Amino acid sequence: MPRRFDVIVLGAGMVGVGVAVHLQRRGRAVVLVDRKPPGSETSMGNAGLIQREGAVPYAFPRDLATLLRYARNTAPELRYHLRDLPALAPFLWSYWRNSEPARHRAIARAYEPLIRHCLDEHRDLAAQAGALALLRPSGWMRVYRGEAALAAELLAIERTRQEFGVAYEALDAAALQRAEPALRPGLAGAVRYIDPVPCSDPQALVQAYAAHLRELGGELLQGDAATLREGWSVQAEGGPIQAPEVVVALGPWAQPLTRRLGLRLPLAVKRGYHMHYGVGGPALRQPVLDAERGYLLAPMRRGLRLTTGAELARLDAAPTPRQLDAVEPLARELLAPGGLGERLDPQPWMGQRPCTPDMMPLIGPAPRLRGLWLAHGHAHHGFTLGPVTGRLLAEMMCGQPTLVDPTPYLPSRFA
Repeated sequence: MPRRFDVIVLGAGMVGVGVAVHLQRRGRAVVLVDRKPPGSETSMGNAGLIQREGAVPYAFPRDLATLLRYARNTAPELRYHLRDLPALAPFLWSYWRNSEPARHRAIARAYEPLIRHCLDEHRDLAAQAGALALLRPSGWMRVYRGEAALAAELLAIERTRQEFGVAYEALDAAALQRAEPALRPGLAGAVRYIDPVPCSDPQALVQAYAAHLRELGGELLQGDAATLREGWSVQAEGGPIQAPEVVVALGPWAQPLTRRLGLRLPLAVKRGYHMHYGVGGPALRQPVLDAERGYLLAPMRRGLRLTTGAELARLDAAPTPRQLDAVEPLARELLAPGGLGERLDPQPWMGQRPCTPDMMPLIGPAPRLRGLWLAHGHAHHGFTLGPVTGRLLAEMMCGQPTLVDPTPYLPSRFA
């Protein structure tokens, strides 16, 4: 006989753990299922930022100069697999259309309520899980090599401040050198976002939240989401499990499962790579994005993490970490001598960000499949939005008033 629960949550990344905790808090008997330990996939390898400033989703570039530069497939911030472009073309066309300025601004207004609550929800969960020590209230910064690029960013971020309350400070060259002596002199300046919170070990934070789930009475089991069958049952360690409701929080791996169940929801992946390095010079005080080169440096427990921009490819395509090789010399040049030491990892890590063409996640009931709920498609902000997504979906599933209006995120918008 299968073991029975109220809800099966598939996927133990930040989003899945957030959903499971919030359901368990509301009295549901929850089991969290994954093939790997919590936080072992995309949630582990990000820049570790809880991005309160991320009110405006990343748009597809629409100016001809940028598109031509990307077409050459040599830009450090974006690469693509040529053979995969035909399969990705419908997604990219829709993404491009949704990035039209007026439409993109409307999307940002619908998206921002989730971002607005991300810090409060993380802090609440981190406090309950005893994990506040992993969070460092230091903010982060985008640094600029050229005055023109810095001036353009200051105009854009001021509009975002006025509309969405994003707090920032502008740093000229001298102020930047005082704030971050680990950087080489000669940069034009920076925009420093004040409110975001870096995490020194993203996987450890997910695992702390998962341990809190156990403390609340929830269970974690190893199992394969591909065994999901309507009814809803899954094969897990110790035998089959069953529940009247199931949540798919599988990030990029949600699409193969939902397609097998008859859903046609648009999803693509932006892949990214990271490597950890030793530090031989002054240590960075906060994460730093080289805005004109498209990579980020983040101080972590493991060392200094270098993360790349986006790579467009199929979900099952082999890793091609050429972006990492391209930006490593740029990062060495950005830092003071010795600032980026030797590589610490045996090979580059690769993660896959699940992206929808309208830049908003899928949160809510699956069309036409009773008892199936979706929580994926968070693109660059899965780590940021895991707890607030968990709260929103749990409120929906339990018939409670919701923290924010869920309408913009409902999967039925693509049905």
